[in-house]
Amino acid sequence: MSQDEADRASRPVTAARAPEPLRRLELSVVVPTFNEVANVEPLIRKLETALAGIEWQAIFVDDDSPDGTAEAVKAIAADDGRIACLRRIGRRGLAGAVIEGALASAAPYVAVIDGDMQHDESLLPAMLQVLRGGQTDLVIGSRYLEPEARVVNGLEGHRAWGSRFANWLGRRALAVDLTDPVSGFFMARREVIDRVAPKLAASGFKVLFDIVASQPQPLRCVELGYEFRPRVAGESKLDNGVVAQYLSLLGSKMTKDVISPRALMFLAVGGSGVVVQLAALEVLRHFGMQFAAAQTVAALLAMTSNFLINNTVTYRDRRKHGWGMAVAYARFCLLCSAGLAANVGVATIVRPYVPADWIASVAGAGVGAGWNYVTTALAVW
Repeated sequence: MSQDEADRASRPVTAARAPEPLRRLELSVVVPTFNEVANVEPLIRKLETALAGIEWQAIFVDDDSPDGTAEAVKAIAADDGRIACLRRIGRRGLAGAVIEGALASAAPYVAVIDGDMQHDESLLPAMLQVLRGGQTDLVIGSRYLEPEARVVNGLEGHRAWGSRFANWLGRRALAVDLTDPVSGFFMARREVIDRVAPKLAASGFKVLFDIVASQPQPLRCVELGYEFRPRVAGESKLDNGVVAQYLSLLGSKMTKDVISPRALMFLAVGGSGVVVQLAALEVLRHFGMQFAAAQTVAALLAMTSNFLINNTVTYRDRRKHGWGMAVAYARFCLLCSAGLAANVGVATIVRPYVPADWIASVAGAGVGAGWNYVTTALAVW
């Protein structure tokens, strides 16, 4: 053996240094956004401060905001691996964004927080601590847990009243006793959302209510109070369409999901079309128009009314604009022409056998509505 070999053999063996273990991701914070570019960086800074010492990620789910929200998130994500952006094209809706963000998470816990910074991110560690205890499935940030609504600071008068009314309705539709069942700020075990994701309405806004109401067994819930802050930048997304969608969601849950929220909304819009048709028929008949002709014009007016309302409310997540709306209306009219023919034909056939015009008109409208629902659901929106 040479001297070099002898020296090497006599050296103590040093064990290879093991790599430091990776810390497992614990929490995904889902942030649904639309036109929130001014809030992206401030919110990330607040999350970083609030979640110090926790392995977290933020998944921004952006509905193709024209103000550049997705681009702002991606610019930060390029240098920060905790930030991710899921940009959705051709679909909109807060509930759908929350569902997709939660399903994209691999963390055991998922939080949902609005991108407008009205929710108190400093509550997140306390929510996580409750879930870590293992005795809770869902922790809700409640605006109404303590006396004298903390919501007052963040909502104007009519919105505060509307929020209270929505909560009142929601509490009566759920088996779980909650003070804020329509809160947009909550944290859950990921499997709670995974379990019911296929049942959830992607077009709604009150996703927490839907998650709780869709469970096969009541959830173990805890509420923590917080102060709902005023919006700093951007605009509120709450409008009459959101209210209508929430009411249709309530109705759907009361039928045990036998009828979908969208189908209920379509039926409600169809009901408004019947009113339009009957009113137009009455006016046209008053001025001497023959029944068949009056029924045709009244049905056309009702069809136009139905298209406009459905485009604004029922299919707001797929809403058509500009030229696309004109094309959709033309397609709607073309596809519904058979329904219109059936509407007029049935009403005309029935009229000699019933005592009043309105009975025949309703019979025709019912046949036409069934055809219209199928065709519009498949081919227009």
